Amino acid sequence: MNPLEKLQRIAEVEFASIVAQTDLLGVKLRVLLTDNSYLDVWASRKLPGRFGMHWERRHLDGHIYRYDNFPDTDWAAVSTFPFHFHNGDQQNVIAAPFASSLEQGFRDFMTFVRQTLGA
Repeated sequence: MNPLEKLQRIAEVEFASIVAQTDLLGVKLRVLLTDNSYLDVWASRKLPGRFGMHWERRHLDGHIYRYDNFPDTDWAAVSTFPFHFHNGDQQNVIAAPFASSLEQGFRDFMTFVRQTLGA
């Protein structure tokens, strides 16, 4: 089972209360949520351990949330660099409050989503 398939199963089973649908779209997993927002997850095939998670809510409330470990030097001062969290918009970047492994980081991020939705 590839990493995205494993995350797909986690989303469908562990977060069924907020997940409406999941789709593997080539190099990413899309998770459609019950509030009509969506989450995309990428896991690099070339760089082990490199990933990103993006929760798109701009069409609902103007917010985005992104957790990734792309070594963007703009965020080098963040204590968890290269891991960082875009909290509500692209420029509001804070230390990553989630685990650094893909699987546990996904669970942590999905828990954040569920809590934010109040579900």
